[in-house]
Amino acid sequence: MEHTSIERDDVLRRLRQVEDHLNILNLIAAHPPCVDTGSAEYAENMSEDTVLDRGVGLSGAFGRVAFATGITGPAHREAIQSGISHFLSLPYISVSDDTAVAIGYLQILIPAPDAPLVAVPAHGESAGFKVFRVTANRWDLERRGDHWEIKRRSLRLLDDTDAARKLLREAIEDGHIR
Repeated sequence: MEHTSIERDDVLRRLRQVEDHLNILNLIAAHPPCVDTGSAEYAENMSEDTVLDRGVGLSGAFGRVAFATGITGPAHREAIQSGISHFLSLPYISVSDDTAVAIGYLQILIPAPDAPLVAVPAHGESAGFKVFRVTANRWDLERRGDHWEIKRRSLRLLDDTDAARKLLREAIEDGHIR
């Protein structure tokens, strides 16, 4: 069976979409293990002028260098030593040419040393963890050559305010969710 150039072009277009989604998914999935280990190399995934907007009451970062400094700084090192764990949900990803938006959730877990020990067969005993914070996240990305960079990451605490729902709703209303 002979394939037309239109069919071939369609297959190549669809393959690029799959590759884009996979690359973005891997980029976002690398965030928790990198920040939980203080790996400044993750900052290479940020654009030079990246913005980390953590909302009211939490410090952010402006630029790749500031982001790397935050990951390796003494306050974050102390959080790592205390056992912090970032737990990411699977993001929804929308790609449009050379830009993309991803939305999802992030939980920050911390050890619960004062909780009673629980024994799990073949896994030992532990006091477990507790959820410290849950946030809604929006990642705005741009294609740079053959890779994707994070242009902006906004996160909002899921609480009794509307900030987190507004962040997600804006992505939906802007047509990023279909």
